[in-house]
Amino acid sequence: MYTEYKRKMAKTIEVLKSQYATVRAGRANAAVLDQITVEYYGVDTPLNQVASIAVPDPRTITIQPWDGSLLKGIEKAIQASDLGINPQNDGKLIRLTFPQLTEERRKDLVKQVKKYGEDGKVAIRNIRRDAMDDFKALKKSNELTEDDLKNAEKELQKLTDDYIKEVDAVTAAKEKELYAI
Repeated sequence: MYTEYKRKMAKTIEVLKSQYATVRAGRANAAVLDQITVEYYGVDTPLNQVASIAVPDPRTITIQPWDGSLLKGIEKAIQASDLGINPQNDGKLIRLTFPQLTEERRKDLVKQVKKYGEDGKVAIRNIRRDAMDDFKALKKSNELTEDDLKNAEKELQKLTDDYIKEVDAVTAAKEKELYAI
């Protein structure tokens, strides 16, 4: 009965973790490029599908497209993204050098992380609301008794609380990571 809602809440946690992976934390991490797409033969294609991405040292990412004609397009896509890093194009590959995080940038990133966490909590609460609407509809059509509805409410609230705690834990871990750099 709850498996569908449990699955949706778990998916929300996965999405939150993938959003956190794209938050640039002062250390080179290829996941920050996951959201960037490049036009390739008229189709927006994820960067990691048209180029090889490497992290040669903790502060640098190199991007080497398989098709040399994509260099300019990749450069423009990175500049247009909210990454905040200027790509250096040497004609064969693009280098992204990650500067040391300033205190101001660190605070901005923590705000962004908290916003993602709040969005995750809202998504989980929306799933709870939808589930309650479904249960109330079942009660109205006499497929659930009043007691069953009360039990479903309690179970759903417990499930929601557990996932909200998980969102808080994942958010706290990401904030700690940002301050540890």
